Amino acid sequence: MTRDTYRELRLPLREDPLPLMARLVRSGLFDPYVVYESGVGWSLAGGVLTSVRLTGEDAAEFGRVGARLAETPVRGWRAYGWAAFELGAVLAGQDPDPTQTLLHLIVPTDEVRTDGTEVLVRSVAPERLDLITDLVRSPAPGAPPEPPGRIALPLEDTGNYRAAVAAALVELRRQGPLEKVILSRQVPVPAAVDLVASYVAGRRANTPARSFLLDLGGIQAAGFSPETVAEVTADGRVTTRPLAGTRARTGAAADDARLRAALLGDPKEIHEHAISVRLALEELETVCDDTHVSAYMTVLPRGTVQHLASTVTGRLSPGRGPWDAFAALFPAVTATGIPKAPAYPLIRTLEGRPRGLYAGAVLACDADGTLDAALVLRSVFRQDGRCWIQAGAGVVPQSRPEREHEETCEKLRSVAHHLVPAVGGQSPVATAGFPSDPAA
Repeated sequence: MTRDTYRELRLPLREDPLPLMARLVRSGLFDPYVVYESGVGWSLAGGVLTSVRLTGEDAAEFGRVGARLAETPVRGWRAYGWAAFELGAVLAGQDPDPTQTLLHLIVPTDEVRTDGTEVLVRSVAPERLDLITDLVRSPAPGAPPEPPGRIALPLEDTGNYRAAVAAALVELRRQGPLEKVILSRQVPVPAAVDLVASYVAGRRANTPARSFLLDLGGIQAAGFSPETVAEVTADGRVTTRPLAGTRARTGAAADDARLRAALLGDPKEIHEHAISVRLALEELETVCDDTHVSAYMTVLPRGTVQHLASTVTGRLSPGRGPWDAFAALFPAVTATGIPKAPAYPLIRTLEGRPRGLYAGAVLACDADGTLDAALVLRSVFRQDGRCWIQAGAGVVPQSRPEREHEETCEKLRSVAHHLVPAVGGQSPVATAGFPSDPAA
């Protein structure tokens, strides 16, 4: 195959990457688009050069995703996109909904990357390269005025979530194979949301492992991912970073130290974390050699909460590739259950609807075998005329419904406090007295 090359231009970075990405998205030049903040920089992908989309009907083609991307007619490509939570159940052999999109990836026609010091602009079309370069070079506007308020959103549940946790506890205490299940709940946002402004506000206040803003395949989302599902380097090193075990984070040093000590001393949280790390290690062992836990049960701040965190690594076995690692680890154990297979139908029954992008992944993968997949939590979603936020909690036999409900509220605040109303949107707006978040 004859391959073309991206036209490229490097520029000095003259503004913070976050407002730069927001400004580029608002320009309307990128459609569809994915903004992805990885551990090494920010990227904005726009337009479609190659597309890979799998529904439940053709999910058996997942094994060819890497080969299909490799057919991209340019060298040095990077693909961006998302995977729905239900892809995991299908990979485990469970029956799919034939109409649901499970995976949507694009190799973009246009791309802007920054590592914090310079900007790389890439395009397959010279005229597009010039247009985007001019936009990047244009003087950055002054600091935008602070939005007059945020959308006021009640986070308390009426009792359905507590009842779902109680039902899950009955299953967990039957002495069956299920040790843990993560149950989530949605909170509708009955107002017009400015997703770009909400992304900027939320990113400034949160401390995510990854962040993203996207409009791809009929869904729009902005999120502040607390952990990665899979990180694969070009030389085959695989890392996953499970977070399980949660307490609130208030921003007051004394209170946070007390809550941290309570987290580290809570047998329920320690058990929940330990079995999650065990499964992550077992999953890596199916595709990797030289697996080990390189960091165990530290505490990481993530916006309005703090989590127990571990790092599990391995080296891809001969004949294995990045998509094998992704399939082994997806969806994240910390958003599913232990074991995963019996957790899937229980989640669907008790939550009452497909999760879709929630608890799935937003990801980027390169032609050289690099892959980086963020767990989709702490996010706001818009699809089919609906807008919502969503959070879950890990349920184990020692769980209490009231505490799990409280944990979902703690997590929801990482997003709910930063929802900016769209100009002209009909929304209740809190202009004063809104609780502040901890400093990032």
